[in-house]
Amino acid sequence: MEILDVVDAQGRPTGETVAREDAHRLGIRHRTAHVWILRRRDGRVQVLLQKRSPEKDAYPGCYDISSAGHIPAGVDFVPSALRELQEELGVEARAEDLILCGQRVFQLEQVFDGRPFRDNQVSNVYLLWLDREPEDFTLQEEEVTEVRWFEFEACVEAVKTKQIPNCIFPEELAMVARTFRTHCNLETPAIE
Repeated sequence: MEILDVVDAQGRPTGETVAREDAHRLGIRHRTAHVWILRRRDGRVQVLLQKRSPEKDAYPGCYDISSAGHIPAGVDFVPSALRELQEELGVEARAEDLILCGQRVFQLEQVFDGRPFRDNQVSNVYLLWLDREPEDFTLQEEEVTEVRWFEFEACVEAVKTKQIPNCIFPEELAMVARTFRTHCNLETPAIE
């Protein structure tokens, strides 16, 4: 059973913990770390999306963030982000490789397998520059079936118009785009 810290609106642990399944059943606020992997090709920025396993209870077979995961109780955002990169994609990264894009606090309610799913997350969103071919990632098969590079602008359009099955929030792509412009001096589309 995965145990998570219950957190306040800024993602600070309250001292209480909750089982992951109870956090989603009851809508209890918890933390996640999201890492978007980017590369530059032919003067353009590409983003790596993972395709979720068809066995996943939430959003099976959908394209998602490059790497993301719940943060276990007692662990902080960055160590958890680095662990997820290693587990899901076989990527060895260092804390200083991650560029913080910001923090998102959100809630959503869905039904999966006939059961309510209440997600109440505080997520730190990171950017990682890594130029690697899809076949060079080591995928965690029970989580990820494939990874694929998309041109950033095409990805934004595909997400907005549902051209690809996905569970990506456009607001998060906008955070990543703002980070290019302010921290990486790259031209990117204005995404709002």
